[in-house]
Amino acid sequence: MKRIFARKLLNIKAIKLQVNEPFTWASGWKSPFYCDNRKALSHYDIRTFVKLELSHAVLSEFPQATAVAGVATGAIAQGALVADELAMPYAYVRPKPKDHGMKNLIEGELPKGARVVVVEDLISTGGSSLKAVAALREAGYEVVGMVASYTYGFAVAEKAFKEAGVRLVTLTDYEQVVAEAVKTGYISADDVRQLDTWRSDPANWMGGMAE
Repeated sequence: MKRIFARKLLNIKAIKLQVNEPFTWASGWKSPFYCDNRKALSHYDIRTFVKLELSHAVLSEFPQATAVAGVATGAIAQGALVADELAMPYAYVRPKPKDHGMKNLIEGELPKGARVVVVEDLISTGGSSLKAVAALREAGYEVVGMVASYTYGFAVAEKAFKEAGVRLVTLTDYEQVVAEAVKTGYISADDVRQLDTWRSDPANWMGGMAE
């Protein structure tokens, strides 16, 4: 399934691999790799695939969940799709409270004491994802785990999730995307070596700086 989803993302150009023309992430990191799996929302078949596979992941890995929360902004739609499929209450978590109106951090209403599974679109450093987890816990909810479409598998993220006590399940990951990209001829073996060098130390690759 991970390889199938990787192929789907590559087919709709949601994955961009540019070793010689790296992207600049919001964190300041330079990266030859960019994943925008929100593009999946524009394609009915892939949108349905993501909805069903994330829902299956929740049912099989976090059967105790009673509510769903998406992480703004990238996973608002995916979270709503999953909650609808599972017939569960839904809310989403902002990166910071609104500066007007009710000044909400959590938008929506979940039952008191809900056991929440968090839905994310992708995991890089894990910082924004775990901020959402902290906000839900502070509001009195039990976070049972997180499901996401994609993860880069950075060591810093794996350490952060472990320290926060959050189990993460993803539909695909860096290894599967790279393997599929090589198989289809999108990148070469030489590109893979450069990509692996970047992934081993993304904050310092080509002068990139972490947040």
